[in-house]
Amino acid sequence: MEVDFLAGLGVGFLGSRLKRLAERMQADAGEVARSLDLPVMPAQMSLLMTLRLHGPMTVGEVAERLGVAQPTVTRALGALEEFIETRRSPDDQRAKVLALTEKGEALLVRVQTQLLARIEPAAAQLVEGLSGDFMQGLAKVEARLAESSMLKRIEAAGPPAMWVRDFSDDQAEAFHRINAEWIQEMFKLEENDIALLSRPRELILDKGGVVLFAETPKLGVVGTCALMVSKDGWVELTKMGVLKSARGLKVGEFLLAKTLERASSLGMDKIYLLTNKKCGPAIHLYEKLGFVHDAEIMQRFGARYARCDVAMSYQPVGSPRNGGSRTST
Repeated sequence: MEVDFLAGLGVGFLGSRLKRLAERMQADAGEVARSLDLPVMPAQMSLLMTLRLHGPMTVGEVAERLGVAQPTVTRALGALEEFIETRRSPDDQRAKVLALTEKGEALLVRVQTQLLARIEPAAAQLVEGLSGDFMQGLAKVEARLAESSMLKRIEAAGPPAMWVRDFSDDQAEAFHRINAEWIQEMFKLEENDIALLSRPRELILDKGGVVLFAETPKLGVVGTCALMVSKDGWVELTKMGVLKSARGLKVGEFLLAKTLERASSLGMDKIYLLTNKKCGPAIHLYEKLGFVHDAEIMQRFGARYARCDVAMSYQPVGSPRNGGSRTST
């Protein structure tokens, strides 16, 4: 058996091992990007995604978000001038901010729907079931990569059956249609529904929230879910719906898991939802993924919808607090 010299040097060389791991994974991801004719490399995607998720920012703000030095961001911009532009800040005309161009926005749709949809399952395989000592876990990930590279795992999986993408203005109609379908089937559109479905960018995204869509190769966009910043640090998981034509494909479970992953990545740790007892399959799914019934949430937020008779808060499975889907309000 070949001895891993670097692993034998212990935790003092953790940075070197992580660098080696990153290089191996990014090399394979880059190979997939090239096969898809994507004009961007994996190491550049975090910069693009930061602007996609958080809007125009200064170089310093981007560097702070990514936890890197400002010169690192500045150097990366040279290769991305087609996708990132410099604008005057609307808040301070003396300041300059970075923003995605139309080509940048279009590129990230492809990155999410074509590239990340292939990479994420392979990465999930590498870390599946890891627990306990970090260095032992790292060794297991490296051993799994030695057995089968990221590229081989991606190729073996084949084209993705479903992927997630962020809101863009051309998907505003889909956000309205998907949610209006299930709400009108079971209840009636309330004032809050009409406002959110009509103005998602203004009322959700511009206030720091998120709208995600689930998409399949054959059916297109089939489901949606939003995270809306509320008050006192709370974030509401809302407007989750799946089209009738896609029921039975486990879209709801996939979309909910991805939405909770996004919440975690954004540091959203106080999440609640409001729903109705009629939505039994959805409530069962929420419970499965870590939501619990919460009387305090009902008292604080339940009056927002006349149909609300169930309120839940998110307590991830395994946390100290934690002893087919269609809908959430």
